[in-house]
Amino acid sequence: MPRDPAWFAKMLGMSATVLAIDLGKTKCRASLRIDGWEKQRADGPGAPGLAAAGGVDAAVTAIRAVIDRIEAPATPFVVSVGAAGAAAAPEARMRLARQLAGLPNVAGVAITSDAVTAHAGALGGAPGVTLTAGTGAVATAIDEAGAFTRVDGWGPLLGDEGSGGWIGVEGLRAALRCHDGRGPETALAAAARARYGPLDDLPRVFGQHENPALLAAGFAPDVAAAADTDATAADIMAAAGRALGRSALAAITRSGLREPVPYALTGGLVELGAALLIPIENTIGGAAERRAARGGPIDGAALLAVDTETALEPLIARIS
Repeated sequence: MPRDPAWFAKMLGMSATVLAIDLGKTKCRASLRIDGWEKQRADGPGAPGLAAAGGVDAAVTAIRAVIDRIEAPATPFVVSVGAAGAAAAPEARMRLARQLAGLPNVAGVAITSDAVTAHAGALGGAPGVTLTAGTGAVATAIDEAGAFTRVDGWGPLLGDEGSGGWIGVEGLRAALRCHDGRGPETALAAAARARYGPLDDLPRVFGQHENPALLAAGFAPDVAAAADTDATAADIMAAAGRALGRSALAAITRSGLREPVPYALTGGLVELGAALLIPIENTIGGAAERRAARGGPIDGAALLAVDTETALEPLIARIS
């Protein structure tokens, strides 16, 4: 449920039956809400993103899996999805909307990027910046006129700097350098063996995995845990925090928002602690004021399902 009681009360005033879905690269979360109250919740595996090859099919599979875990209402309902990769693949976003519109009792569909639902959930539609850091990473800004700015979120091959996937890959590279004798000794080598098995097998393990970025992101907590005592791990976490902070600063600059800008930090990496959060805050400095997120991405999806008058509306594909 949203963490801001006033915003929660506003959402309760929106009479509708909504299936809100947060489809990330790691997990797919679903929340069935009737007149604002959550009645059921289900989690399942995520999908590589709508911009990936076969991204729409993978998204449908992930969404249907969580819907199957929920006792769907007999009355018509709206499906609202924040999906990874939707911003970079508008055609795939529309194809996903059409497929979901064909499900039983679906009265309407709203599809947008998970970065958009994260912004709506964190700041409730108000101007500001959100920095979303999970398996991937993206900074988004919306100004007073409703103009939307996106920084990074380019996926594991081209971007997502500072994300869980990025941290995991950097940690594994450091482990392999240690293993080869090309780099310094680091506790990350032992941590990688404990998680993935013999280091010589890593190319096979990652090559055969359907979502390598997700597999690498699983190593990010190990890197964060080692940062207290291991210089190599500490350097990786500091670099990740600086990269995330630079993304937030770029979003502020490009958006033209007046400093200090309200900003919220969301996503699973928030739980990695000071090794990541302190470099983020030091990099952003006085350009922004951190606010506690009002809710999460799934709350943003629920809001956008029923509120068609937010400044984010141009970024949403709807079928009704």
